[in-house]
Amino acid sequence: MALVSRVGDTVRREAGFWTPRVQQLLAHLRAKGIREVPLPLGMDAQGREVLSFIPGLVGHAPLPDALRSDDVLVSAARLLRRMHDATAELAHDWLSGWQAVTREPVEVICHGDFAPYNCVFEHGELVGVIDFDHAHPGSRAWDLAYALYRFVPIMDATNPDGFGTIQEQCRRARLFCDAYGLTERSRLVETLRLRIESMADFLRQGAAKGDPRMLANIEAGHLAIYLTDSAYVEQHAGELEAALTA
Repeated sequence: MALVSRVGDTVRREAGFWTPRVQQLLAHLRAKGIREVPLPLGMDAQGREVLSFIPGLVGHAPLPDALRSDDVLVSAARLLRRMHDATAELAHDWLSGWQAVTREPVEVICHGDFAPYNCVFEHGELVGVIDFDHAHPGSRAWDLAYALYRFVPIMDATNPDGFGTIQEQCRRARLFCDAYGLTERSRLVETLRLRIESMADFLRQGAAKGDPRMLANIEAGHLAIYLTDSAYVEQHAGELEAALTA
């Protein structure tokens, strides 16, 4: 996780090789009228990325009731659609320079970590999305799958970030996809399962290399959570597919 600090009405973030591409992406999104993303302001004298600060409440778990509303779910889906549509024209031209790997088929630039904890809210309304460090070229479904996992959220009851019965999760998943305007949904549940499994694989691969952050995440139980949630999606795949495609 990048080191982040606030300086006045700006945010300073530890930079990586992908930072110039992220700044380019943010500038493009702003030019397309998407004001919910930070304004990219280059680098400071210490080599940190500089972004405009978006005031509000970040959606850390456990989410308050005000951020579990259908209105928040709909606004998140519509914002993700706008970001995807704004990047469809250049996704195939911006294939390199990202931290995360490209995911075929390339349709858009994925946010890569679109979740309440990377969104900013004011008075129960979504007003911003932050942390584009994991942005990368990929498919709409790959980004949507993670958004469903985190916003609906489609999780086992043992996950401390989860809430709602499977019936409520099915309803909210359908609402999210409807608000996004997704027409092809036949493989979305399988993509959701694969997306969760990719996070488990990411932890395993990092731990195998001795990465202390990945080892700490596994020790904290994150790998077990992902494996349980993947099994949960597989267990309820029929119900989820029926809700999304009915």
